[in-house]
Amino acid sequence: MTTTEPTVADVVATLDARYPPSWAESWDRVGLVLGEPEAPVRRVLCVVDCVPETVAQAREVGADLIVAHHPLLLHGVSSVAPTTYKGRIVHQLIKGDIALFVAHTNADVANPGVSDALAARLGLHDLRPLRPAAPGDRPDGDGRGTGRIGRLPAPMTLAELTHHAARALPSTTWGYGRPGGPIA
Repeated sequence: MTTTEPTVADVVATLDARYPPSWAESWDRVGLVLGEPEAPVRRVLCVVDCVPETVAQAREVGADLIVAHHPLLLHGVSSVAPTTYKGRIVHQLIKGDIALFVAHTNADVANPGVSDALAARLGLHDLRPLRPAAPGDRPDGDGRGTGRIGRLPAPMTLAELTHHAARALPSTTWGYGRPGGPIA
């Protein structure tokens, strides 16, 4: 029995079917950012942000595709020269032959989606959307709406909630913020 490896196009088609690009907010930038559609995919790295550290991790584990939640190119850029932050990331992806795909607000509103996964990791129950999908908003699927509101497993202070979230959620390359810093 011969099996063929899925391609970038195969993975993109699967992700687009689960998280239709039409579900994304109008300002969002989702889908295949770079990579050859016919390239084989043997290993995928899922990340919150495509940053230098996650590209290095993808190279270390031999990932052919990074699926990122937040768009690398959300705002327009005038250059992807390697002298710029985003340009360095793009060049490292190309040098590593790593494709990049983004599922952002289209994955947030899915049922289940990113918002549900975060709520589950926090142990929330009695969930409802923070901003429900308007009737006719998602004619091609069953998106629930943006964000989730739910009940914590037990009452806790803000400090306890912060520690609970830090234990329950994966860290980012920037950590969890500055606890003593101002909130603007």
